[in-house]
Amino acid sequence: MGGRNGKDNHNLESAWIRELAGILEETGLTEIEIEKDDVRLRVSRQGGVSQMVAAPAQIAPSVLAPTAAPAAASDNHPGAVKSPMVGTAYLSASPGAAPFIKEGGQVTEGQTVMIVEAMKTMNPIAAPRSGTVSKILVSDSQPVEFDEPLCIIE
Repeated sequence: MGGRNGKDNHNLESAWIRELAGILEETGLTEIEIEKDDVRLRVSRQGGVSQMVAAPAQIAPSVLAPTAAPAAASDNHPGAVKSPMVGTAYLSASPGAAPFIKEGGQVTEGQTVMIVEAMKTMNPIAAPRSGTVSKILVSDSQPVEFDEPLCIIE
């Protein structure tokens, strides 16, 4: 890399770590990963302790694979409604309000099933189809990842 030395890379990685740790704290996420040039950096928080892994991007993906459990059956369920973003899921419009949906309840296509807050913006999640809510997979105020199943509509 033209003109960069180890100290420059260390300062860059330190800045990334601080920024990513701040994002983890703000959002309540447990893990975040970025890649730039030949460095991949993952910061995760396990039980309140932050840890960092920095490695060349050429390392096999299995070495830096997320620590999440294997995909649950709900991940591939044809009726799964998945989060379109990373954020915090809310089951009702405001604290103490009735939830948008209940297990066993009916929904119509386009009906709001929950809200995902991302960067202080409330994003309504609409039912992609009409049907019965067979399972709600998240709890109120739970952090969610991109493409994480939120509920199942059958």
